[in-house]
Amino acid sequence: MTARAVSRQLTGALLAATIALFAGRPSVPPTVQAAAPALGSRATLRVGLWTLWHDRELKLTPGKAATFRTCETCVPRPLANTATLRAGGNNISFFAGGAPTHSTQILIAGSITLAAHGETVTLHNPLTINARNGTLIIAVTLPVENYVERVVASESSPADSAESLKALAIVVRTYALHESHGHFGYDLCDTTHCQHLRWSAAATAPDESATLATAGETLWFHGHRALAYFSKDCGGQTASPSEIWPRAVSATYLPSRPDPYCARLGSAEWDSELSYADLSAATAAYGLAATGWEQLIVSRRAPSGRALALRLGNTEISAEDFRIAIGESLGWNKVPSTWFEVTRQGDRFLFHGRGWGHGVGLCQKGAAAMAAQNQTSRDILSQYFPGAESADETTGIAWKTFVGSSLILETLDAADAAYLPQLERARAEASQRSGLNASARFTVRAFASTSAFRDTTLSPGWIAAFTRGDWIASQPLRTLAARHLLAPTMRHEFLHALIERESTSATPLWLREGLAETWGEDRPVYSATIHAPPAPALRSLDNALAHATSETESRAAHLAAGWYAARLLERFGRNQVLAWLRSGVPASALAVLGQR
Repeated sequence: MTARAVSRQLTGALLAATIALFAGRPSVPPTVQAAAPALGSRATLRVGLWTLWHDRELKLTPGKAATFRTCETCVPRPLANTATLRAGGNNISFFAGGAPTHSTQILIAGSITLAAHGETVTLHNPLTINARNGTLIIAVTLPVENYVERVVASESSPADSAESLKALAIVVRTYALHESHGHFGYDLCDTTHCQHLRWSAAATAPDESATLATAGETLWFHGHRALAYFSKDCGGQTASPSEIWPRAVSATYLPSRPDPYCARLGSAEWDSELSYADLSAATAAYGLAATGWEQLIVSRRAPSGRALALRLGNTEISAEDFRIAIGESLGWNKVPSTWFEVTRQGDRFLFHGRGWGHGVGLCQKGAAAMAAQNQTSRDILSQYFPGAESADETTGIAWKTFVGSSLILETLDAADAAYLPQLERARAEASQRSGLNASARFTVRAFASTSAFRDTTLSPGWIAAFTRGDWIASQPLRTLAARHLLAPTMRHEFLHALIERESTSATPLWLREGLAETWGEDRPVYSATIHAPPAPALRSLDNALAHATSETESRAAHLAAGWYAARLLERFGRNQVLAWLRSGVPASALAVLGQR
């Protein structure tokens, strides 16, 4: 389970089966059954790993439950020892102790650490490894939303804030899903050829929140899926696709026009000096021009001022192809955009330019400036993709917003507005039971189907809803209502939102979960005077809550958290326990619980 999925599990919805266990009643279905995937929907992407390195050899160190197969239909075999993979032509030699295995493909599942070219990465996602022309082709299968979060973490900057990150997440998702990127063995690479993904980059809370808040959203234009691009700095004027890629299809929502937000922060000009030998080797390696040319000039420019084409001797090449060739061979900071002048001084070529990246679509620098002026992600997308709108990826339906007195409901189904009174009551009950309140409105995003909820939020199957800060995601409201789960589920989630506002990083997870559990009940099923201490024990409870791998384990951990929280409330009172949310539970109180 990914770290993000674990964090969502921690604030998962109140399960009806949990109530049944404590009350001694027959268990009722705790979650909604998964619906069939929508036609054309996609839950995963295959992402190329270390695609610039062209590794011939790879070392695998197995972790928990690691297995391998040599074909799609083969029976998985345990991977107990460190293994080495070597490419030979279009075949792979697999050494894991004993005689080597030879195959055209290796499929890995479970936790695995990969090492090559002096770099290591540990993954918990399925891997497919092929060989082509003596090079290993490694593809990692990621949930779409995990991919989006990783790219946002890799591509965002300290200047970004919530609204610019949300706009970036929608653009990243749109780019990933709406066009073919021309790779063998995977859908997208991990370089700026597609979208940069640093496997070691850890997503921050803002990265996760932006991805969650836009889960499943992509850009649409007049009922059709749109193309979307982004770059770091447009230099004060965005580029149309045809200015960068000569064979690109024109799109009115991707114009070349001045960007006052980027320009207001000042143009990022750059200078670079490269030798003839380096330039000649890089362009030859990329297949752009044979060695031996003597002259390098800009032969054609676009209206924005960017170079469209360069002439190397008698060969005319795309300026963007030149930029990518230099970036992949010599570093992306050498010629960071195609908006440049170039002169020759002896054996050196001097470049002077502005901007960073291709300049098409979203300008991250401008988007950050817009967000800093309190403009929304919708405003940002309108600036850089005029006429296009964000909508649900599967249906193309725009999310609808209904504003209540204490919450905002986001949904694809206008009929969900009828549930606003029930949500408001659940919100009021959460405040009344906890003694906590907040002036800010909480946002509830109700997904159209259980499968959409699971695919876009990466929640485990036994979760009906979860909370992140002031934002709550849920399975379809109509389904929860039909199973009589709407009121307890949403009350539980509003409790989490209120409790998390009072908590710090030092607040035990069992206390946050336990208070939401015990306050969420309609009767005192967690009473410490009725029940003996449950398992797991308090000292291991946080780990059990964070790493439950089944509904049974999760249910037991939540039961235990509720019991311990109820005992604290009965012994010390609500006001004292609320104070401990901020300061931590003292050892003397833990002793009362029978734990140290």
